[in-house]
Amino acid sequence: MIVCSCEIEILIYESNSLKEKRQVIKSIIERIKSKFNASVAEVGYNELWNRSLIGIAVVSNNKRVCDESISKIVKFIDYDERVEILSCNKEII
Repeated sequence: MIVCSCEIEILIYESNSLKEKRQVIKSIIERIKSKFNASVAEVGYNELWNRSLIGIAVVSNNKRVCDESISKIVKFIDYDERVEILSCNKEII
């Protein structure tokens, strides 16, 4: 069993309050869950209105499939004009 995890720090442009931030983050998380069948959660910067840290995990029996899934998810987030990726840390276990 191969587990790939990724922490993505993002800057949220369309956010002037925690409520707006949560709307953007919830939208991104739900779309990732439905499109990529990955486990996703906001894991940091919960009280900052313009930043978020999203944790993603993918499990597979193939390292390449795991890595490709994480890469596709990162690209998916990068294409969202509401946010900018500040850092991305991948780990394969």
